[in-house]
Amino acid sequence: MHTAPATSPTPFWTVGGITVHRVDEIALPPATGPWLLPDATPEVVNGQDWLHPHFADEDGILRIDSHSFAFVVDGVRVLVDTGIGNGKERANPAWHDLRTDFLERLTAAGFPPDSVDLVVLTHLHADHVGWNTRRVNGAWVPTFPNARYVTARAEREFWATYDMEEARAQMFRDSVIPVEEAGLLHTVDVPAEGVEVAPGVRLIPTPGHTPGHVAVELTSEGHTALISGDCVHHPVQLTHPAIGACVDIAPQRSEATRRALLASLAGTDTLLLGTHFAAPTAGHVITHGDTYRLAPVPAS
Repeated sequence: MHTAPATSPTPFWTVGGITVHRVDEIALPPATGPWLLPDATPEVVNGQDWLHPHFADEDGILRIDSHSFAFVVDGVRVLVDTGIGNGKERANPAWHDLRTDFLERLTAAGFPPDSVDLVVLTHLHADHVGWNTRRVNGAWVPTFPNARYVTARAEREFWATYDMEEARAQMFRDSVIPVEEAGLLHTVDVPAEGVEVAPGVRLIPTPGHTPGHVAVELTSEGHTALISGDCVHHPVQLTHPAIGACVDIAPQRSEATRRALLASLAGTDTLLLGTHFAAPTAGHVITHGDTYRLAPVPAS
């Protein structure tokens, strides 16, 4: 069983008229980095002084978090990704049978579960769908009963025909299928130019990590932000875009997506919000030589 610290003030960023809250779930253990991004060795990480102290420790071990983002647009209350969840049976020891105060944090940020209108799932991995459901009287039921849960049609269709190992099948049984059976999961086609799912909220296709992976673009009053999902797991990938995750379904496509995305963000005012970035979590992509860095923008 893993626990998280007591609720603390919710960090947020302002994007035009949108206030984006980071709702923390848990800091993942040091072993996560070497497992997830094996090419991000301590030598590679320590070769980038700008990653310290926020994004890596003094030994070159990556700092990686699990959190969600919540905001209101045009009266629509939106949650992007739902973390690992509590009490879930998981093969990864860092994710197994968590006991965190995520829902209390979400409520403290102004988003009690019954108030959420839209849940956007960047993809259907265990650490992004866990709070889709919670256990009530021995059954897994939707945590956000009044919400429309949205993911890319390509994402759901891929997993529908995938030969799942038992651990992944378990995740679908407890965190995806109950939402489908409740009639709350909606799949959408995501063309190259993206698709709007709420005013100023656009799903952008970023395939590779999974076939239907999307990033989430926010636009308000001439300002933009992009929630990464897992097309970028960690800021080290800005300097080394070739570094991929061990769980990328299509590694070459994932790298191509990452390179194209970073090139599109570099030198712009778009705020990149990293779904697994440790605090300060957000920043602007800046060009550095023939690659990139993150210029952090601390939360309020």
